[in-house]
Amino acid sequence: MLKQLVFCMLFTGLLCACSPGTKKNEGSETPMESDSSATSNADSDWEMLFDGTSTDKWRTYLSDSLNADWKIEDNALTMTEGGSGDIITKDTYKNFEMELDWKISEGGNSGLFFNVVEDDSLPTVYYSGPEYQLLDNERHADAKIRKHRAGDNYDVQQSSVETVKPAGEWNHTKLIVNNGHVEHYLNGEKVVEYDLWTEAWEDSVANSKFAKFPAYGKAKEGHIALQDHGDQVWFKDIKIKRL
Repeated sequence: MLKQLVFCMLFTGLLCACSPGTKKNEGSETPMESDSSATSNADSDWEMLFDGTSTDKWRTYLSDSLNADWKIEDNALTMTEGGSGDIITKDTYKNFEMELDWKISEGGNSGLFFNVVEDDSLPTVYYSGPEYQLLDNERHADAKIRKHRAGDNYDVQQSSVETVKPAGEWNHTKLIVNNGHVEHYLNGEKVVEYDLWTEAWEDSVANSKFAKFPAYGKAKEGHIALQDHGDQVWFKDIKIKRL
């Protein structure tokens, strides 16, 4: 009888050891839950400035509202009529990483600006904000000028490589501004890098058309702006993350 009892106890223990227990399952699920939470937190750091459905984060420069000629077409924000005016974010930003997709019309010209200061004495956004140039490099006359091509720090620094796609095709831009250090990316490649407010920066500005604009590149914080240069341009999936 004793032998039978011992055998039953050993057999029951063996079955328990072979069966997947609750604690083992819980342990294997924990990393997945943690990873999901981390991803969610990372995504929440991004602010959508344009998601294809709303222009609520934007207004026309020196205006309380957005000009009606900036419209949403096929989930893209586009300027349908030249003379609509530059547009700016309602909020200001200091240190940030920004991403967006854009395409330009044939022979088109536009720009992405940062650290834009809004003041009645500054008639357009380029009087204060440095520009990430958006251009049809194949057709626009500005493309003949180095420092005026797509991805350039307009009229101040030229791109190290050319990665822009032809007019009518979508490009992906990333702009990083962090304590004065600026990086331009175009279609996955870093094309320009510079430091604001340094001696090298001041020399570059002094040798550009912005030498006559005392507010240019001085601000430590400002609005993001999209330019009305008279040519149709499209933007989508505009997002920003404060650093």
